[in-house]
Amino acid sequence: MLLVRRSLLIVALGSLTLAFSATSTAGQARAPTIAAASDLSAALPEVAAAFQASTGQQVRLTFGSSGNFTQQILNGAPYEVFLSADESYVETLRKAGRTEGSGALYGTGRIGIFTPTGSPVSADAALAGLATALRAGQVSKVAIANPDHAPYGRAARQALQKSGLWDALQGKLILGENVSQATQFAINGGAQAGIIPLSLALTAPVKAAGVFVLIPADRHAPLRQRGVLIRGAGTTAKAFYAFLQGREARAILIRHGFTVPPVR
Repeated sequence: MLLVRRSLLIVALGSLTLAFSATSTAGQARAPTIAAASDLSAALPEVAAAFQASTGQQVRLTFGSSGNFTQQILNGAPYEVFLSADESYVETLRKAGRTEGSGALYGTGRIGIFTPTGSPVSADAALAGLATALRAGQVSKVAIANPDHAPYGRAARQALQKSGLWDALQGKLILGENVSQATQFAINGGAQAGIIPLSLALTAPVKAAGVFVLIPADRHAPLRQRGVLIRGAGTTAKAFYAFLQGREARAILIRHGFTVPPVR
């Protein structure tokens, strides 16, 4: 049975915990820890449960920003698999000799604008409603992940820059440590809007809280998400990494809004 243990960074949306470690009371010491980008916090527990049902093996899931995980791994953190929201971080670790190979693309993510119920901002793909509300002085807070270390935050910044809104939003941005926290700020933190991942927008608590509209993919660099085995990974970690690239895991990722590469 897969149980849930909260980690240090917890962002709960209603009954959904967006940052946690999946583990069990038995065999915790044997279960490898998977460092995963926060946009996977709804999808990956399902993958882990399917993996356990298929193999009888367990993994521990920890969610956070890809940039922070990269620094932790460089500093020797005992993760065995890294699932990054930006493949450049995997390349950084590969060049540092911390990985087993160059990894594999497991999905491509999308972002969109979310507006909570009652917001003066009208959600639309071109961000015109945000621009209108800004000009009217109706916007005091817009939530995004921190672009310094969160790939979805960088994508949000790029989309806002292309829409000509980035400069006007200075002083109004509230930055989440990761996209889970940014999503929490968007739905429950007094923000009039937020730019969040499709994978989290599809969750029931977010759907119930407001309106989400995808931003065109050409408004930001592709969110190509790559996974990799960390050097010294054990057999269970390798089995989970292989499972992630199979049909069952891909179907789960697709259901959560990711575009996935063909099964090899």
